[in-house]
Amino acid sequence: MPETVSPTPIERTCWLPRHRKSPRLARQELRSFLLPLPSGELLLPSGELLVSELVTNAVQHARTPRDRLIYVRFHLSPGLTLRIEVHDADNEKPALRAASDSEEAGRGLLLVRELASQWGCCPRIGGVGKFVWCHLSPDPAAA
Repeated sequence: MPETVSPTPIERTCWLPRHRKSPRLARQELRSFLLPLPSGELLLPSGELLVSELVTNAVQHARTPRDRLIYVRFHLSPGLTLRIEVHDADNEKPALRAASDSEEAGRGLLLVRELASQWGCCPRIGGVGKFVWCHLSPDPAAA
């Protein structure tokens, strides 16, 4: 009987500067990663929002020298679960906070919590910095 071999997970990585334009660059990287893949477009709208929020946090809140880069990793499992990781050189973990109605910022992690099936923060290997990750699966109603 022939053996069924599951497809290999697919991934892409990139380095981005700590710059206000980096969230846009991360969205472009995600788009070029997902669009050629079957059903990749199902993950795109929420994926773009998630990667944008995580990279924005790394740009705005990481307490590191400006010349430190942000490492972004996209990993698509055979079951169409997208893992997004955003690495920075700051050891401080992000914290959810309640933003008032009049504040224009402070809701990024709340969006991540609501849109992702899972999310978290881990120290990087080697002890310098952290990475924030989230998982996103296609909405069954969108299929």
